[in-house]
Amino acid sequence: MKRIFLSIITISIAAVVSVKAQQPVYTLDQILDAALKNNVAVSTARHNIEKAELQRKEALTKYFPSVSGNLFWFNASDGLGKLNFNLSKYIPASVAEVLAGILTPEELAMLSRPLSYTLMKDGVVAGVNAVQPIFAGGQIVYGNKLAKVGEDASRLQLSLSENQVTKTAEQYFWQVVTLEEKVKTLDEADRLLADIYKDVKVAIDAGVTLRNDLLQVQLRQNELESQRLQLNNGIKLVRMLLAQYCGLDSTTFRLSYSTDVPSPLTVHSDHASALSATAEYQLLNKQVEAAELQRKMEIGKNMPTVALGIGYSYNNLLFNDKHTSPMVFATVNVPITDWWSGSSAIKRKQIERQIAEEQLADNSQLLTIRMQKAWNDLEEAYLQISIANRSVEQAKENLRIKRNYYNAGTSTMSDLLEAQLLEQEALNRHIDAIADYHSRLLDYRQATGQ
Repeated sequence: MKRIFLSIITISIAAVVSVKAQQPVYTLDQILDAALKNNVAVSTARHNIEKAELQRKEALTKYFPSVSGNLFWFNASDGLGKLNFNLSKYIPASVAEVLAGILTPEELAMLSRPLSYTLMKDGVVAGVNAVQPIFAGGQIVYGNKLAKVGEDASRLQLSLSENQVTKTAEQYFWQVVTLEEKVKTLDEADRLLADIYKDVKVAIDAGVTLRNDLLQVQLRQNELESQRLQLNNGIKLVRMLLAQYCGLDSTTFRLSYSTDVPSPLTVHSDHASALSATAEYQLLNKQVEAAELQRKMEIGKNMPTVALGIGYSYNNLLFNDKHTSPMVFATVNVPITDWWSGSSAIKRKQIERQIAEEQLADNSQLLTIRMQKAWNDLEEAYLQISIANRSVEQAKENLRIKRNYYNAGTSTMSDLLEAQLLEQEALNRHIDAIADYHSRLLDYRQATGQ
């Protein structure tokens, strides 16, 4: 029986090891990379860049001639025009006497008959024109610059989307780590209580302690079991969220991480210099630039436009004769009454530009304040880890002393269990402090454009 029991344990351990070996292992960098590749928000931002690139290419075509062709064919039932006349009415009397002596009666009768002609019963009109803009008040130039600004802005929006996705994915990552570390703390607490349970059981059997101590241990074990259920459910839920957010195939994966933390000084930067490196600041600048270009385009709408063109036309409208005609032409369009509304539109664009400049100045200060707050939070989180480390050391030493006191009979079971609870809480606060530090570290790096 002993050999069978050992064989079962060996097979079970081997099965667990085999399952873990088959599980994919992800580092934080791999999780973030998967999130950036598979997240919908980032994909949408990339599509917006493609749209902005196409819009810029569309604006570029305005520099080149616009070519158009037209074709018109018709077939009317009666014709678009008719001509009726009698030739005899237009022949002088002296000529008529001469013709009477020359022509036969039949021929003279034909001259007196009315004649009828149908015009434009059917026909074809076709042409092709090419028009090259010469001057359009700067609308083409500024339109292309505005399209480029839009493309740059879409790339900055992608950077902001990536920052948000990275932050959310890392939060999920450290939530899983925190919960799993707390499960390990429970495992350690379970082993400790199991040892205490054995010691108390021996003491009860020896009649040197009361059964109440054993009941207290059992109650504490029940509490740990309840906490384990909550932690396991939390791990399942956060794993599902992480897998969905990053596009992972399943939730059966393991995370590779280190609880070591770098010093905040390794990422510290001068906030005044870092301002221009942030995507938010650059986007605000693009808004000012776009507002200025829109103002100039509004001015251009109220200026004359000049264009040169060449064309070629074909028609067979008159008596089915084919007529072709190449031509060169110029157009000048001078808005006159549009200045009434245009002047107000220009002033409106000027106000919009002023608003963009004021927002740039105001938000620049807020971004600098955000950097300072992020740095303060990072330093505080780093100090919290130091405090948590000391608390863990003190809680472990307190538990060791309380256990020795209990074994010596100079302390109660309540004191010992309270010491165990303090150690568990200290370990949990320690892993919470590490996860919070990594979150603050990412906040500071993003706030300073790193």
